Amino acid sequence: MRPFTYERAGNPAEAAAAVAARPEAKFISGGTNLLDLMKLGIEHPAHLVDISRLPATIEDTIDGGLRIGAQVRNSDLAAEPRVRARYPVLAMALLAGASGQIRNKASTGGNLLQRTRCAYFYDRNMPCNKREPGSGCSAMQGFNRGHAVLGASDACIATHPSDMAVAMSALDARIETILPDGGSRNLAMDEFYRLPEATPHIETSLQPGEMVAAVTLPPPPPGRQIYRKVRDRASYAFALVSVAAIVDAERGRIGGAQIALGGVAPMPWRATAAERALGGSGSSEARMRAAADASMQGARGYGHNEFKIELAMRMVQSVLTEAA
Repeated sequence: MRPFTYERAGNPAEAAAAVAARPEAKFISGGTNLLDLMKLGIEHPAHLVDISRLPATIEDTIDGGLRIGAQVRNSDLAAEPRVRARYPVLAMALLAGASGQIRNKASTGGNLLQRTRCAYFYDRNMPCNKREPGSGCSAMQGFNRGHAVLGASDACIATHPSDMAVAMSALDARIETILPDGGSRNLAMDEFYRLPEATPHIETSLQPGEMVAAVTLPPPPPGRQIYRKVRDRASYAFALVSVAAIVDAERGRIGGAQIALGGVAPMPWRATAAERALGGSGSSEARMRAAADASMQGARGYGHNEFKIELAMRMVQSVLTEAA
């Protein structure tokens, strides 16, 4: 066990300043991911700033949306009546993401920031650019059945594990942060996450000491909301492929949709090409097929994970068909 120091933050600004002041400091809330990484020697912070006692609130916004505090537990968020009624895709994703025990500890902010579950990232005996930049990617030529087919790079093909983040991406969520100097930022999901490219160890656009404060959801979009997840076992395994969709359909005819994919990329993957294809001309059936094909535009398999491309396309078409 590596020694570390600990403090409990009294407010968000104090927490951000405390982490910014020490290069090897980390925030800790539920700790469901960080503590595992510390035990394995993958993360070794010299100082922990406990933010778990900061206020955890869910508030209506002026425009009819919802503001979810970063400390809200996954169980509380999934059970929140306003979420279940107005954003059921988010509740479904949370319930599919982990056991009740983990949901009771895991926070909204921590869920967004959890590290990949790539086996080579967790194995300190194997090279991993995400863990040790420049060491290589063992998954590229290794067993990569669970790895990315979209958005990956020659440096890293790991996937992001969050179910919640996939639903939030489909819902056009935005992430509020607090800076160490007391300022704040408001980021779209695709601004918050970074693709690996040549620097897979840099996973988000957060600055040193910057802390996730809340997630805001816009007013609920029209249409039916669906979250579907395919995994190797039903007992809370990570997604091979997941689809979060909000589909505007009436009497069997598809209008438009907001679609995000999980288990296929280093970040929640907004399937904008599929959304554009669905908005084209032709029958609903033809547009659904076109959207399914477009959802894997630019996809690349690495051997064991090539099945994900066909699986994802079938899932997108199935979800759209169910919604219609």
